Amino acid sequence: MEQMWAIGLMTGTILDGEIDVALLKTNGERIEAFGSHTLAPYSSEVNALLVQCLAEAQEWNFAGPEPEIFARAERELTLAQAEAVLQFVETTGLSMGDIGIVGFHGQTVLHRAPEPDRPGQTRQLGDGQLMADILSTRVAFDFRTADMAAGGQGAPLCSTYHGVLLDDLNACSDVAVLNLGGVANISWRDTKGLLVGFDTGPASAPLNDFVRSKGLGEMDRDGQLALAGAVDEEVLVRLLLHPYLGAPYPKSLDRNDFTADMAAGLSAENGAALLSAFTAAAVGKGLDLLPQRPTKLIVCGGGRHNPAITSQLAKRADVEVVSAEAVGWQGDATEAECFAFLAVRVLYDLPISFPTTTGVLQPIVGGKLID
Repeated sequence: MEQMWAIGLMTGTILDGEIDVALLKTNGERIEAFGSHTLAPYSSEVNALLVQCLAEAQEWNFAGPEPEIFARAERELTLAQAEAVLQFVETTGLSMGDIGIVGFHGQTVLHRAPEPDRPGQTRQLGDGQLMADILSTRVAFDFRTADMAAGGQGAPLCSTYHGVLLDDLNACSDVAVLNLGGVANISWRDTKGLLVGFDTGPASAPLNDFVRSKGLGEMDRDGQLALAGAVDEEVLVRLLLHPYLGAPYPKSLDRNDFTADMAAGLSAENGAALLSAFTAAAVGKGLDLLPQRPTKLIVCGGGRHNPAITSQLAKRADVEVVSAEAVGWQGDATEAECFAFLAVRVLYDLPISFPTTTGVLQPIVGGKLID
């Protein structure tokens, strides 16, 4: 299978108003080269539209017709992301003719994990055909629906990419990857090739929502609030009794399964401290579920920039914390690179999810392709 330059696009559930764009050279099995990456801001109008979509999605909850706002938001975010690709490619010295495929994840507005009496459902906004028409290149999109239709969780998909990254490091089973986005997820593999991935709990989503509710900006930048606060240990112990945390994998979360209400009634500083500590402690409970508990975590995603969370990881999860950059990865680009990687796998008809990552009965070749 031919190595090619692929572009991955990702906008997470933390609603930070930015599009992650990354370039990766891969054949869907191995990584030949990491390319450049960037963060392209949405306009304030598009970001406000997406915030409203998430609010209406909660009310909709897959019951009845989709909210009318979805169609407008889908078009606007597709146009914005297509323009981001065009501008990005221009800065790399390449042309769209050099790009083999674009992996277009879209914006998750609602994700409902399967239950014994109810199939899972997921909705990502993103018009793959419109993206392909604008860019005049192949586009892979809608990565999660086929997995959920086959009984899977639809997440995490990043474990497929993380597994290859770990292979390239010749990492042993005492190392795992932690991605801190809106939610937190871990990926682990043993020396025999068993790959495991699941969501451990919340990451930046409830913390960002809590800070916004206090009128203090979009996030706890540099962990300043949390580092100035104190963790209410009694409340933390109660939060850690949540049944999700001890449930066996495979398992996945929507951004609103754990909310800012966990810190209701607390000051900005103490609430941020509690939410940061809970994220870290939930990761620790997730590590306890693995066949072998790792001693080292390679951390990627935007949440790794928050020292209140990363310092709590060493304490609450009892693990050595290593940044993605320390092992030669691009920690801000990992999720976008993942969807570049998965797009090439879609193109070559390779599985993108597995029984031990999403819970499907057999590996699933997911995604839709506009060729």
